[in-house]
Amino acid sequence: MKIQDACVDCIINQSARVADAIHADEKLQTQLISTVEEMSKSFSFSQTPPQIAAYVYEKMALIAGKSDLYDEMKEHSTQKARSFVPQLREELAKSDDKLLTATKIAVAGNVIDLAAEVAFDLEEELYKIFETEFTHDDFAQLKRSLENAKTVLVIGDNVGEHIFDYVFIETLQKLYPDAAFSYMVRGVPIINDVTMKEAKEAGFDSLCNLVDSGVNTPGFDYARANDEAKALYDSADIVISKGMGNFESLTPTHREKVYFLFKVKCNVIANFLGAEVGDIICKVV
Repeated sequence: MKIQDACVDCIINQSARVADAIHADEKLQTQLISTVEEMSKSFSFSQTPPQIAAYVYEKMALIAGKSDLYDEMKEHSTQKARSFVPQLREELAKSDDKLLTATKIAVAGNVIDLAAEVAFDLEEELYKIFETEFTHDDFAQLKRSLENAKTVLVIGDNVGEHIFDYVFIETLQKLYPDAAFSYMVRGVPIINDVTMKEAKEAGFDSLCNLVDSGVNTPGFDYARANDEAKALYDSADIVISKGMGNFESLTPTHREKVYFLFKVKCNVIANFLGAEVGDIICKVV
C-alpha cells in the first residue's frame, strides 16, 4: 500500500509521541517535530508507510542520540502483556474452539501499537475480543490451511503483542504437532516493533524457529529482507502476518496463502478494507 495524505499527517504526529517517549526537553521536541515536518515535504507517494517510517525514525534516532527510541515503553508493554498471560491460558483451557480463541488472542495483542492513529486499551480489548466477529472473516480457510500445512511462518509486529504471539504459536504447536513453526522479527529497532532481543527474552528461540528478517521497516518489506527471510517467506506453506505494518508492506504480495491478522487502527486502512476503525481482520490473499 502506498502512502496517502493522511499517512503524512500521522507520521508527523508520531514525532511528538517520540518526543514524549524519550522525555525530550522543549528544544529537542521542537527539533524532532520540525525535522519531520520538513522531511514530509519530500515524502514519495510511491512508497509504503513503513518505508517512509524507516528513514524518518532513523533520522529521529540520530537527532535524539538514541538507537532504540521506545526501549522504555517496550519494556513496559512487555510487562503489561505478561500480566495477562494467566487470563489467556484460562480462556484457552475452557475454550471449545482453541484455534479460534488463540487467533483472537493474537489479534487482541495487536492493540499494542505506539504508532497507531487511535489508541486502544488492552484490558478492555481482552474483555470483548472473544465475542467480537471478524469483519473480514477468512478464519475457516485459515483452519483448513493449518490442517494441511507442514511449515508455518508467523511474522511478528509489536513488542508486548509478541507475548500474545507466543501463546498463539504455543497453541498452534499443540493443535498441529506435525507442522514446523517459525517466528520472524525486525532486523533493527524501529518504533516498538519486535526484534531478536525481545523475542529471545520471551523464549521464542526455544519455542520455534526464530528468524531475523533483516528489514529496517515497521513491516515486512520483502525487497529489504535478507536471503534467509526471503526463502522462508517464499517456501512456507502458509504465512500468518500480524499487524497493520505488515499488511501495508505486503499489499500486494507475490505469493498466496498469506493470512493477515490485525485490528484496524486508522482510517486509511479502514477505507481500503471497507471496514471501520476498531474492527478486527482475518484476511487471506
